[in-house]
Amino acid sequence: MQEKGSISIHTENIFPIIKKFLYSDHEIFLRELVSNAVDASQKLQKLSTIGEFTGELGDLTVRVAVDKEAKTITIQDRGIGMTSEEVKKYINQIAFSGATEFVEKYKETGEEGSLIGMFGLGFYSAFMVAKEVDIITKSHTGGAATKWTCDGSTSYEISEVEKAERGTEVVLHVADDSVEFLEEFRLRQILDKYCKFLPIPIAFGTDTETVKDEEGNPVKDEKGEDKTIEKEHVINADAPIWVKSPSDLKDEDYLEFYKKMYPMGEDPLFWIHLNVDYPFNLTGVLYFPKVKNDFDINKNKIHLYSRQVFITDEVKDIVPEFLQLLHGIIDSPDIPLNVSRSFLQSDGNVKKISNYITKKVADKLNEQFRNDRENYEQKWESIGLFVKYGMISDEKFYDKAKKFALMESTDGKFRTTEEYKEQFAATQTDKDGNLVVLYATDLDEQFAFIDAAKQKGYDVVKMDTMIDNHFINGVEQKLEKTTFKRVDADVVDKLIDKDEKKESVLSEDESKSVKELYEQVVDDKSYTVSVDSLGTDDLPVIITRPEFMRRMKDMQANGGGGMMMMGGMPDMFNLSVNANHGIIQKILKSTDEAEKANLAKQAIDLAKLSQNMLKGEDLTNFIKRSVNIVLED
Repeated sequence: MQEKGSISIHTENIFPIIKKFLYSDHEIFLRELVSNAVDASQKLQKLSTIGEFTGELGDLTVRVAVDKEAKTITIQDRGIGMTSEEVKKYINQIAFSGATEFVEKYKETGEEGSLIGMFGLGFYSAFMVAKEVDIITKSHTGGAATKWTCDGSTSYEISEVEKAERGTEVVLHVADDSVEFLEEFRLRQILDKYCKFLPIPIAFGTDTETVKDEEGNPVKDEKGEDKTIEKEHVINADAPIWVKSPSDLKDEDYLEFYKKMYPMGEDPLFWIHLNVDYPFNLTGVLYFPKVKNDFDINKNKIHLYSRQVFITDEVKDIVPEFLQLLHGIIDSPDIPLNVSRSFLQSDGNVKKISNYITKKVADKLNEQFRNDRENYEQKWESIGLFVKYGMISDEKFYDKAKKFALMESTDGKFRTTEEYKEQFAATQTDKDGNLVVLYATDLDEQFAFIDAAKQKGYDVVKMDTMIDNHFINGVEQKLEKTTFKRVDADVVDKLIDKDEKKESVLSEDESKSVKELYEQVVDDKSYTVSVDSLGTDDLPVIITRPEFMRRMKDMQANGGGGMMMMGGMPDMFNLSVNANHGIIQKILKSTDEAEKANLAKQAIDLAKLSQNMLKGEDLTNFIKRSVNIVLED
C-alpha cells in the first residue's frame, strides 16, 4: 500500500520560513530530534509502569549514526513508535494557524531565535539541514511498520515497510549546504552541548577501551600489545545532579559536578540546590564562584535546561542581572522558550522564578553569615562583589542583604552597617548629625591620609573594587543620615567637620599673604587655595580632590554609565596650606622673594608626591631642589 498527499498547514511557505528564521540556530535540529526520541522512550516507560504496555522494555538507548558517503544522519529509538494513522495525525497535520501573520510580527520585533518550540514543530527542524527526510516507525501496539517520506515541499509519501522492532528511525538526507553535519566531531559537539544530561542513554560513535583482567591489568594480544575493544560512546553516562535529592548527595558530589561543568574554574564557595514544584516547576544547582574583579568574565555561566535538555546560557531575561554572576544549572519546563524577549519579560512564571531564585540566594547568604560568620568573612572578597552588585540593582535583595552586607576596615575588621553605626557614631558624627564613613580605594597610595584619620581615632573602610563607587552612591541614598567620604577628599578635620576651630598662629594679614603667595606659585586655576589651622605634625601643604569630583572620575575610570561627560570637565583640587607648620613661619620670616617661592614650591611638590601626582620634569626639578636645600642646610 502506498499513499500520497499534502501536509495540512495554513501556509505553503512553512519550510522556507523554518530555514530562514532558524538558520542562526541550525544545529538545534539534532537537539529537537533526539529530544523527540527520548520523549517516545519515556512514554513507553510510563505505559509499562501503569500496565498498559506489558512487553519487555529492553534497551531503550537512543542511537545517532552518520553515514558520510550516503550523506545521511539517523536518529533511532525503541520507544512508543507510531501507527500509520498516528503518523498522519502527528506529522502531516501541523497546527500552524496564523503562521504568516505571526512570522511578520516576529520579524518586526528584531528578535532572532527559534519558532520551533513555540509551535511544536520539533520534527520539522530536520528540514533545516535535510533535503529529504524519512520516518520509519512501528508502534508498540504491533501491526505493520510505516515509512513516511518528504522532500521539503508540502507533498509526502507514506507506505508499509518491514521493520522488526518497535520504535522510530528518522533518516535525514543532508542538503549540500549542510554537509558540516556529516562530520562526526561536529555531531558529537552538538550532542555534548545539548544532550549530555538527558534521562535516556544517547549513543553516538565509539570509544577504544583497553581490555583488563580481574586484577585491572591490561590483557595482551598475540603480538604482546594491549588488547582493545570498540565500545559505544554514551553521551550522557552520568545522571544530572539536580534531579537527585539533596539528602542523597555529599559535598564531593556537588564539587565533582562543578568540575565537569567548569573544568578550568576554582572550587566554588558554596551552592544552593533548587527544587520546587509549585506554583511552578524548577530544579537546579547554583554555585557561588570566586568572583573576579571583572564581571564580564563571570557572566553567562548559568545554563538553562528544559526537562534536562540544554537550551541556552543566555539567561538575562530569566535571572536578575546580579544573579548572572552565579554558575550552575536551572531546569524548568515552565519557562516559555523561543519567543520574543518582550514576551519573556512579561511572563508571570518567569517573574515568579526570578523572585524565587533571588529569595533563595538571599536566604543562603544569610544562613552562611549567621551560622559561620568567620568563614563568611574569609570569603567576603568574592561574596562582597556579588552582594554589593545585588544591593544596587535589586530592591528586594537590598532589603534582605543589609543584614549580611559587610564593610571591611583597613585593619581587617568586618562590620554590618548597623554594627558600624553602633561602634563609630560617637566619634564619626559631624556637626550636622551625619555619620561619616571614611573610605579608601588604594591603601598604599592613600596611606598618609589613612594614617592621619587613624591618628584622630577614626576608622577607614576599604572600598577598592570596581563596583564600590556605584555601591557607595546607591546605599548612601538609602541609609539615614549617613555619608561616605574618601579619606583623601579633604583634610581630615574637614572630612568630619565637628565645628571645632583650631587656633591659627597667623594673623589675618599673614594668612592673606601666604594665600596670595601659594596662588602665585601654583599658577593653576584648577587649584583652590585655602590657609587652614591644622596640626603642627600635619604636612605643610595637603592636596585633595573634592569628594564629588573623585566619585565622578572613579566611576568614569570603571566604565560608569553616564560619566563619560566628566572626561571633558577640568579637574578640581583643593590645596590646603597648614598655617601652623614651621615652613610657613620660615616663608614669612624670609625677605628673599625667590626663597619664599622656592619653599612654597617645595611644599606643593611634597604634597603632589604624596598623591603620586609628581611626574616627568616636575619630579626631576623637585629632586634637584631637594638636593640644593640639603646642601644649603
